[in-house]
Amino acid sequence: MKKIKKILVAVLTIAMIAALSGCSKQGGTTTDTTESTNETTNETEVTTKPEDTAEPTEAPAGDDLSGTITITGSTSVEKPLTAMIDEFTALNPDVTINYTGTGSSAGISDTLAGSNDVGASSRNLKPEEKVDGLKEVTFAYDGIAVAVNPKNPITDISTEDLAKIYSGQITNWKDVGGNDADIVVVSREGASGTRSAFEELIKLEDAGGLVEDATVVEGNGNVQTSVAGNENAIGYVSFSFIDQTVKGINVNGVEGTAEKAKSSEYPLSRPFLFVYMEDKATPEVKAFLDFALSDEGQGFVEEHGGIRVD
Repeated sequence: MKKIKKILVAVLTIAMIAALSGCSKQGGTTTDTTESTNETTNETEVTTKPEDTAEPTEAPAGDDLSGTITITGSTSVEKPLTAMIDEFTALNPDVTINYTGTGSSAGISDTLAGSNDVGASSRNLKPEEKVDGLKEVTFAYDGIAVAVNPKNPITDISTEDLAKIYSGQITNWKDVGGNDADIVVVSREGASGTRSAFEELIKLEDAGGLVEDATVVEGNGNVQTSVAGNENAIGYVSFSFIDQTVKGINVNGVEGTAEKAKSSEYPLSRPFLFVYMEDKATPEVKAFLDFALSDEGQGFVEEHGGIRVD
């Protein structure tokens, strides 16, 4: 009997040892698996980390732009264009943009001759200017305001009477409802896109062309100054040049506003264009043209009295 008890104790002891050994092995397996999992996780982190950091280090469009852009042409676009240039070069400090107001025709001819990067025009292109490779971008619309001195009682004029005044057929303000005084006609230089557009819209050529004794000045600013300084003067300027020094009058009974110019209700309206040679356009030029059409660029158009293209 004692032998049987000893045998049972021995068997139980062996069984307990075996059980404990099995538990220890299972615990070791768990530990090994955890370590293996950690190693796998660490390896994954090492391989994905460079991919995660690669995206933000990629330079956004425009960050690598550098160089000089030369723009010549219309003075009518000066205010919105200058604002665009200031902002674009602030965003792209390695880009320099030089703008010179020379008149629309000069800007277009400069582009055709290859002496600028971008031409600015405040009129549509003429048939002879539309050569292969020349691209045009309409970035705004504008109305041409008829400007008189604030002391002038005239508030409205017809395009027909404008043609008669600018051709010399009407020479006294009393003939169009104003004071008994000689009309001082102020016009723009021959290369001016504003002049081309104005004369075309009032059909001045059909009336005989510009009167010989007209005061011809360069730039919207000089027209503004001339009219502001003479009670009997009349001129035409971009909408953005109408301020407290000169008075804009209605044309054909329509007030000169941006909305009415864009809808073509106002009879004296025209586009603002950029022109460039497609095969010579640098990344900087293309980026600037894109900026001019962006919400921010169009905001400058609106801020300075122009009409957005959208």
